[in-house]
Amino acid sequence: MKVPKYYRIKEQILELIGDLPPGSAVPTERELATRFDTSRTTVRQAIAELVVDGKLVRTQGSGTFVAQPKMMRVRPLSSFSQDLAMDGWRPGSVVLDISELTADAELAEHLRVPAGSRVQRVERLRTAFDEPIAHEVAYLPRPLPELARRLAEHGSLYRTLREDYGAVVSTAEDIVETVLADPVTADLLGVDTGLPMLLVYRTGWDADGNVVEWTASKFRGDRFRFMSRQRLDQPDAVQVS
Repeated sequence: MKVPKYYRIKEQILELIGDLPPGSAVPTERELATRFDTSRTTVRQAIAELVVDGKLVRTQGSGTFVAQPKMMRVRPLSSFSQDLAMDGWRPGSVVLDISELTADAELAEHLRVPAGSRVQRVERLRTAFDEPIAHEVAYLPRPLPELARRLAEHGSLYRTLREDYGAVVSTAEDIVETVLADPVTADLLGVDTGLPMLLVYRTGWDADGNVVEWTASKFRGDRFRFMSRQRLDQPDAVQVS
């Protein structure tokens, strides 16, 4: 099988950065093209794929650097803050908007409320070590008075819901898809338009089966990988092969 030239250059770049610590600067496209006796276009394609793979990261105006490893994982039945804290990352968030809106038919179905009901919307930029890594929009089935102030106090939405509003997520379902970063998402996360993203739709229920949240989160594909652990020896387990 004939291997594309850019792929061979990609492998050579991987060897070049193999022993470099995260954050190390990578030679410029011109320097790499000279080193590997190829065109800048070929080098650019190889670097673009390494960025998608999470091996390199581009910083606008600064250059290309060795990326942090994919240590973060999206885990069912845990919160974003718990995920990052367990992996040794410092979680944070920036509130972009907290507002009330009228639920259309689709949103009402997700939240199990009548269409036209007033519901709460919480939009946040999630961070790790102050680096934006996910864009999250959570919908809650009813308006929550003083939510902005209380969320600012607690930091965690799950903790705020539990301690201030008596809403506890005891069961959750995550549906994971892959999408490409649109211009708005790319601008928020500081990445290139078209970067592969993990789109996670989460529905959380309380112990009585009432919907507590329906959330859509876009995670950077170069920072996250999905991990799910299941027991497959139970009678009602669904096995996929």
